[in-house]
Amino acid sequence: MLNLAKRKEIIIKTGKRKRAIARAIARPGIGNIFINEKPLEIIEPETIRLMIKEPLILAGDTAKDLDIEIDVKGGGVFGQASASRQAIAKILAEYDKTLKEKFLNYDRTLLIADSRRTEPHKPGPSDARHHKQRSKR
Repeated sequence: MLNLAKRKEIIIKTGKRKRAIARAIARPGIGNIFINEKPLEIIEPETIRLMIKEPLILAGDTAKDLDIEIDVKGGGVFGQASASRQAIAKILAEYDKTLKEKFLNYDRTLLIADSRRTEPHKPGPSDARHHKQRSKR
């Protein structure tokens, strides 16, 4: 395990999900996590908060040595939460190399970005796969 407190270094990682991008900075500390300058404990709804905490729960006491600040932009609430979750997991995996395999076995998207995107609009009235309504009789 790397000991950042002795080396006085920081770790910078990014997480992505759809249009959301999370930039995370980890410093030696006492386990504080801030997302857009708000503590993780007050993020609502609770399901989003629990989703962001998944890599922290898997890492156990390793996460208590770091203070993590995350700046998230773009996308929706779920995309921002997934991007934040990925950024935290990447930081923890670099901080403690043994966590990488654990994260990959639990959920591959913790470390590897999901490449799926929405389909671009096609020429015509509306949606990406919009068709004129037909009647069979």
